[in-house]
Parts: sequence; structure tokens; C-alpha cells
Amino acid sequence: MPSAAPTTRAPGRARRAPRLSWALAALGALAAAALGACDEDAAPEPGAVTPPPAADASAPDSGGPVVPDGGAPDAAAELATVGHRRELRAVWVSTAFRLDFPSATTLTPAQASAELTSIVDVAAAAGQNAIFFQVRAESDALYTSSLEPWSRFLSGTQGVSPGYDPLALLVAAAHAKGVEVHAWMNPYRAAVSASAPTAAGHVSKIYPDAAIAYGGAVTMNPADDRVRSRVLLAVREVTRDYDVDGVVFDDYFYPYPGATPFPDDASYDAYVAGGGALGKSDWRRDNVNRLIAATAAAIRAEKPWVRWGVSPFGIHRPGAPPGVVGLDAYEALACDAPRWLDERWVDYLAPQLYWTSTSAGQPFGKLVDWWASRATAERPIVPAMGLYRLGTSAEWTREEYATQIALTRAASPRTAGAAHFRYASLRDDVAGIQAELAKQYATPARPPIVPGAIGTKVAPPGLARAADGSVVVSHSAPATVRGYAVYRPAGAGWDLARWVPAATASTTITLAKGRYAISAIDRAGAESLGAIVDVP
Repeated sequence: MPSAAPTTRAPGRARRAPRLSWALAALGALAAAALGACDEDAAPEPGAVTPPPAADASAPDSGGPVVPDGGAPDAAAELATVGHRRELRAVWVSTAFRLDFPSATTLTPAQASAELTSIVDVAAAAGQNAIFFQVRAESDALYTSSLEPWSRFLSGTQGVSPGYDPLALLVAAAHAKGVEVHAWMNPYRAAVSASAPTAAGHVSKIYPDAAIAYGGAVTMNPADDRVRSRVLLAVREVTRDYDVDGVVFDDYFYPYPGATPFPDDASYDAYVAGGGALGKSDWRRDNVNRLIAATAAAIRAEKPWVRWGVSPFGIHRPGAPPGVVGLDAYEALACDAPRWLDERWVDYLAPQLYWTSTSAGQPFGKLVDWWASRATAERPIVPAMGLYRLGTSAEWTREEYATQIALTRAASPRTAGAAHFRYASLRDDVAGIQAELAKQYATPARPPIVPGAIGTKVAPPGLARAADGSVVVSHSAPATVRGYAVYRPAGAGWDLARWVPAATASTTITLAKGRYAISAIDRAGAESLGAIVDVP
């Protein structure tokens, strides 16, 4: 990512792989088998969300009525049905080659913290509610890991600690601003350059027979069960050890084709010798499908409120929709992304639509509509948009970008936001994009509900008015709440005015005179009724 420039490629004869016998009902077993004795927890059914932890007995039972001016609870306090159009508004932050972070391999912890805090501030000011942060660029780690070596992009040498934990610092800074953090992971890439030295514990050193040099890079063999297991271990480690809000893979599955075919004949021949009946293309897609399904099971087993998505190449197949030309991701990359939605293996897709609305062969609007036709309101698409292309040609203007956001919103609710690639263009305010995004996203919004949490009942917050007119907000299950949505009356309903991240125990909100409804939104995005409060 970004994807290679679109190329014209004749579609091969596609054979739809038979329905995978291990799908859906066997997700939990698949993850457990891949991980061995590392974690014996059974995965829930796909889409299921486990109940939130019981409320802390020491916490006040504040999921009830308003307490006016610190007095007795008002038994007649009103509750209102509230809600708003959800959008996942994300910016990608690349760490490969230090494109967006870090600025140098010599940062002190304080300097690293300042850079990450600045990233959050710039993103939040532009109306973003999520950051896709690259934590596994070369089967390495930009977080404290017992599995993968430290990334060379942090210290200059793979395996050498930079003296700080980027993911931990970012999560703390982002959550304080009400911004989500999604761990962006590259599943198969072992090295962006075959000549780059790797640490002793790197996966390419542990399984050298599964490391395939191709196109100047090193890819771990997607057909190897040990490779799949390693990816799942990394996913579970990040999900378990960090308070991330999501996990996202990019488009690097089987590598983009070069002058020669990807050299995996030996693996395929072994598969056939063992009784395998799939053709080679279907076999490759089956290998990738197994990883996608197992990743869903791994995340849901650890923290089912963590959102799981994939950002595939923006053209599924040439001719889909009619007139579209370019790389055949289904055949060339073994990527059957629409099926992942059909099978409920992902919560969303973020197809990389890095073309203009006026493109002849890859028109943004028609591609958005095609992808949206494969999605649902529960499992939408969140188009990845080419922020990095602003200013690179006469077509890539601020106005074009606004048009693309409008085209995306026109397909709502099967579309639900956008993922802007990448941060440097936002930071540098190319073409005045900071003000444009701030205008486009002036009305706040939270990301969509994680599909498995739809229908979850969330207790409304407890409210108490302080003497200075501020409102103290708390909750009976504070560990499950991300924050509070503040609504103002609008006709017969309510409009979202503010999003306030939750503090540890209670949160104080300063409000102007008027009537408000304040709801609680949990980690999976489920929302309570709004507790009404009048501020004199």
C-alpha cells in the first residue's frame, strides 16, 4: 500500500472454489488448531459478542436517573431514543520507511510521544475518529512483542528496541481525544527488500524454507500452515495486550505479479500429491481465505468488540463494474474480498479506490457503487481514498476529493465513511485538505457498530449537575464504555453535537444553557438511550 498503478490484465478462467468445509461452524476450531496450546479459549460463533464484564461492585450504580444539583435521584428523569449516521473516518499512518512515523531512528521517548500526539491532534482537527497505525510492516513489531522483533524503522536495526512503545503511546494519546486506533498489519510480507538484514528471531530465520524471494522483496509462503499460525499469534498478541479498537490488513496477499510467476510450484505439487483437488488459482485463494476466516476467529476469541477489516486492491476483476480495466485481484493476488463479506469473515472492507471520479478505466463513483452492492449496512465498505495523490496532477484537486466523499456518502448505509491514505498529505495540508476534511466532517460521528454487537443493550449514563452548571457523567459498567454522545434537540429528534471520551470513573462535561440528551457508547459502538438533562 499504496497499490501498484493499475495495469491491464486479461482475466483468467476463474473457477469458484467449493464452499470451504471448515467455514463458519469451524472458525473457533480452526483458530485453536493454528495456535496449538498457546490459547485454549474457544472462539464464539462468527458475529457473536460476549457479554461485557460485570460492573465493578465498588463503582457507583450510576446507570440510572439524573441526580439534580447533587440531590436525590429524580425518579421521573426522561430517557430519549437517540442515534446518528455512523462513519468510520480514518487516516492511515505508515511506518514502513518512516513515511509518516517516526521522523528519525534516534527519537527519544519524549520526542516519539510528541510526534504521536501531534498525529492525533492533526487527525482529530480534521474530523477523523480513527487512525490506522502500521504495527507490522515486515513481520516485525512497532509494539512490545514476545513474538516479533522490533522494527528496523524505529531504531535503524531490526530487533533493537527504540526505548519506547509506539503503539502504547498512540493508544493513550488517541483515546484521550476520543480517536480510535486500529492496528494495521501486513500478513505475509517478511521484508520490503531481500537484502535487508533480519534479526535472529524473525520469521524468515525461523522458517527459512517458507521465505520466498520475489520481486526484490521477501514473502512468507501463504500456503504454509506455520506462516498462518505465526500471523494469528501476532494478531492475538496485539489484540490481547493493547486496547486497540480494530485490526486491519492491507492488500498484500500473494504478491503483485512481476516478470516471472510467483515460485510456489513445490507447495502446490505437495498439495496435489496429498490428494488436493483444487486448481492452482483456487488453491491460492483457499490459502488466503483460511487466514481471513481464522483471523476473524482469533480476534473474536480475544476481544469480540475489536473491529476487523481488510483493505483490498480496488478492482476485484476487470469488467466489475462494466468498463473497468486493470489488475485482476481475484486471479493475480488470490484475493476474493467480496466473499469475505458474504461469509461474514470481516466486519468491513476498505477497497483502495485511488482513482478520480473522471477516470475512464477506473471511475471512482462506479467502483464505489459496485463495492457497495456487495456490502450490507451491517458489514459496509469504507473506501480507502488517495489522499497521497492530491496535487500530483490537474485532476487531483481539493474539489475532486470533496466529490469523492459525496459519492461515497451517496451509497450509504452500505458505505460508512472513508479511510484516507495517508497521514503525510494531511499533515502537510496539501491542497488545503485540512480545512476541507474539517468541513466535510464538521458534524461528529462515531464508527459503525461492530456487527456482532448490533442489538446489544447498553445502560444509559448517570448524570449529576454540579453547582457550576457542568454535568458529571458516569456509568455502571465504566470499563465497557468508550465515551458519551451529547445530543441537542432538532425538531422532533436529536442531533449529535459532541463526542466526549470517557474518563476512568466519571467525566465532567461543560454545557451551555439548554436541553441535552447524553448517551453512552460502548467499545463495540453500541449505544444506550439518551438521559435528558436541562442546564439552566
